[in-house]
Amino acid sequence: MKLKASKTCLVCLVSYCRKHLQPHRDVAQLSKHTLAGPFKKLQENICFRHNEVMKIFCRTDQQTVCYLCLLDEHKGHETVPAETERTEKQKELEVRRLKIQQSIQNREKDVKLLQQQVEAIISSADKTVVDSEKMFTELISLIQNRSSDVKQQIRSKQETEVNRVKEVLEKLEKEIAELKRKYAELEQLSHTEDHNQFLHTYPSLSTLTDSTPSSSISICPQRYFEDVTAALSEARDKLQEFLREKWTNSSLKVTEKDALLSPPEPKTRAGFLKYSSEITLDPNTAFPHVLLSEGNRKATRVKQKQAYFHHPDRFSGWEQVLSRESLTGRCYWEVEWRGGGVGVAVAYKNIRRIGKSYECLFGFNDKSWALCCDTNSYVFWHNNVQTKLSGPRSFRVGVYLDHSAGIMSFYSISETMTLLHRVQTTFTQPLSVGLWLWVDGVTNESVLWIKL
Repeated sequence: MKLKASKTCLVCLVSYCRKHLQPHRDVAQLSKHTLAGPFKKLQENICFRHNEVMKIFCRTDQQTVCYLCLLDEHKGHETVPAETERTEKQKELEVRRLKIQQSIQNREKDVKLLQQQVEAIISSADKTVVDSEKMFTELISLIQNRSSDVKQQIRSKQETEVNRVKEVLEKLEKEIAELKRKYAELEQLSHTEDHNQFLHTYPSLSTLTDSTPSSSISICPQRYFEDVTAALSEARDKLQEFLREKWTNSSLKVTEKDALLSPPEPKTRAGFLKYSSEITLDPNTAFPHVLLSEGNRKATRVKQKQAYFHHPDRFSGWEQVLSRESLTGRCYWEVEWRGGGVGVAVAYKNIRRIGKSYECLFGFNDKSWALCCDTNSYVFWHNNVQTKLSGPRSFRVGVYLDHSAGIMSFYSISETMTLLHRVQTTFTQPLSVGLWLWVDGVTNESVLWIKL
């Protein structure tokens, strides 16, 4: 019966089981032999030129060699014992293993958040359906058909949102499975005792692409359908007001525009702040010379290139960055800045990122809108069309967005709140907050950070 090898003699170049290894322990001459292993592929550890064990690693040529190789082909090369090289590579492996382990934990956390988000969407949709039915009941028979339409819209939105989240969920689960597979390979390699096999296999595994942390996932269960509820509430109040007058039921007509009328824009800063949104910047979009800090809510223009990972979403030609969050409904945020010049922008996610063309620059294409501010002026840009603005100089700008109504307003914020510019359009996609930093010739630094 063939027994499992226990050790390999590096002098005899033979692997022995425990029984046949005993002479190497009992015989004085044999006890001087060096034991290791056991090696699964012993011949691969023997130098084919000199028939000696390869116990040295040549860093110059990245291969294992024997001591005789150092006298000819590898003479003068940087070499270390294979065990030493293995120790260093083992440390690198551990770092990579920990990174993948952390990536798995991050994605598992995101999976839980996404599962909660699905539940929140469904719960919010169900509550909105109940509320809308109650409001339409109060309007009696005049708008029963509209009630059915709104329920259908809510369910359609629910299906769209749930499907979107499930797509992300499926992607994350696939990423987790792939990361676990990579982790298992590295774990198996980390326990390999054969230095040469380790060093032979390690390069193929060390080239595994490190995963980037997934974006933060936030849940706003009350915001998915609040537009519908608010619009219906206002329509009901208006109808009740009409009914209290001399109008009769037969003369009253409610149009779709009346039913879905957006609430008026707030008049005070306190009113705007009720719609304040928590916004963070996405490191995967930041230009290499834009430093993010303070929980990714502050962007600073710096001379030193940042060690960001390569990412297809990163701006490569302009000093810009986008938010992680996609904005719909009604939102308000404020931007405070110091230094040179800044662009306070909103943009669609599909704005071009690679290159230095105007297709990538906020305000110079049909996918973005930008208010450009410096110490002397305000200028609004959209689709490469410039609009010069007047208004009090301030280092704080407020932005109000009503996505469904197609309204976006920019305000100068100081002791008072002054409207600088208002846009009326039709937004076809969710929007992201964008920041653009540049030197205006007066200072050599631009600093921008978001304040709620």
